[in-house]
Amino acid sequence: MRNPFVMDCGEFHVNYKQDTSIWKITRVRMRIFAIVALFAVFPFISSEYVVGIATLCGIAAIGAIGLNILTGFTGQISIGVGAFLGVGGYTSAVLTAKVGLSFWAAMPMAGLITAIVGALFGIPSLRLKGLYLAIATLAAQVIILFVISRWDSLTGGTAGLVLPRPSIGSFVFASETSYYYLMFFVLLFTTIFTLNLFRSRVGRAFIAIRDRDIAAEVMGIDIFKFKLLAFSISSFFVGVAGALLGHYTMIVSPELYSITVSIEFLAMILVGGLGSVFGSIYGAVFITLLPIFLRSAIDVISGIIPEIASVLIGLKEVVFGLVIILFLIYEPEGLAKIWKNIKDYFKLWPFSY
Repeated sequence: MRNPFVMDCGEFHVNYKQDTSIWKITRVRMRIFAIVALFAVFPFISSEYVVGIATLCGIAAIGAIGLNILTGFTGQISIGVGAFLGVGGYTSAVLTAKVGLSFWAAMPMAGLITAIVGALFGIPSLRLKGLYLAIATLAAQVIILFVISRWDSLTGGTAGLVLPRPSIGSFVFASETSYYYLMFFVLLFTTIFTLNLFRSRVGRAFIAIRDRDIAAEVMGIDIFKFKLLAFSISSFFVGVAGALLGHYTMIVSPELYSITVSIEFLAMILVGGLGSVFGSIYGAVFITLLPIFLRSAIDVISGIIPEIASVLIGLKEVVFGLVIILFLIYEPEGLAKIWKNIKDYFKLWPFSY
């Protein structure tokens, strides 16, 4: 019989399901459900402009999670994510605008084709690592954009293609709110899948390769197989993000997937935190909102001192680079680590000593 005067202290799991759950503590699970519910009702308490920005943040977060699977969790540097985003966008555009498939068939196919392309360009990862692999993925960026720009009969060349908004029967996801919910469910699926991926044998193999690939191979992990798998899974989610972005903006063109986009996605996972799923979301939101806040600040300062407006416009890129450098110097583990430090502090507050 349980002693009513004895208080439990710590975590007590009485079955395997409790021991393997993502969030083991009840209050943490309730907090996650509350956050999801808050984002579910977000469009009803915000303007359409804010909802549109949130949609862009969510689409960027899907792509950032995909890139973090490859770079943050597996240790394979890639600076060709912009091109893979373009593969997803153009695949969905061709399948919907030219072939006549629905968005619901085109989006997963866009992810699968991007996964195949990513695996092909991931083949050199068996022999290359570090800076050399980064240059190989940069070559992928150049080659893919060259093909997109020159294959006029399929991609429309430099003019691009126009995409329709997704629809279910007579209902079209034309409003900001409806497309936000579409993005929200895809982001929710991506987050849950990735969290579970790194609790599986495959995810642990990815992390072992990142930490010490030679030791992982000695342990019996097929390095080549799991590196290609990491490229494929990463590219799949990047391709899905590209399809979502293409149907949201309703246009795809080569200049939308330049090397600048690849650098921005790298910045997202660096600022958010390498090897952190939620860090990818934090970083995507931060990098997406940063230009908007900088533009607002420039407008305010320009209203006070009009002569300085032309100088400040050129400083946006400087501030963007400075933010990344400061994070690398003062908090290499990104926003995820900062948030963890804040939570750890309040666990002991006010007796933090």
